[in-house]
Amino acid sequence: MRKVVHQLTPLYRQWILASRLCVLSTVGPDGVDGSPRGDDGPVVAELDASTLAMPDWRGNNRLDSLRNIVRDPRVSLMFFVPGSNNVVRVNGSARITANERLRHQFEKGGKFPATVIVINIAEIYSQCARALMRAHFWTSGDESRSLPSIGQLLSEVSQGEEGGAQYDGEWAARAAKTMW
Repeated sequence: MRKVVHQLTPLYRQWILASRLCVLSTVGPDGVDGSPRGDDGPVVAELDASTLAMPDWRGNNRLDSLRNIVRDPRVSLMFFVPGSNNVVRVNGSARITANERLRHQFEKGGKFPATVIVINIAEIYSQCARALMRAHFWTSGDESRSLPSIGQLLSEVSQGEEGGAQYDGEWAARAAKTMW
């Protein structure tokens, strides 16, 4: 419990602002949701020592996390930094805003997130590195080549009505156009 703090310290700030990937966990009436959130720079911005802001960039359009936050503001974020087996965790409460000034803070090539998730920090602490160490997460080879593609997964669950090779072939161009 000695490692828990209730606002950003200089070193936790450095760690969190170095993270380009985190998992946002929320709670809702249908259960829990874990959603990866990433950016080409820091995945969150510091508003003050007790508050973070996360742009809601395009995703799968299910809006599970946003719906959950509206119903239950409790959130947890796990921040990852490439090459580090450590994870920093933030627990707190969140709200969603469409505040124009805040949205414009995250401008990317003339595009803005539709909303921003504002997180009030309750606690920050480091997670044990053992899980990522056991998994050799950053040091193992690329096992993704042997996995089914997303197009194949979609084709399987839709009995061939969606997905497939065409979906996979068009994915890179589609993602590039809708990244932000």
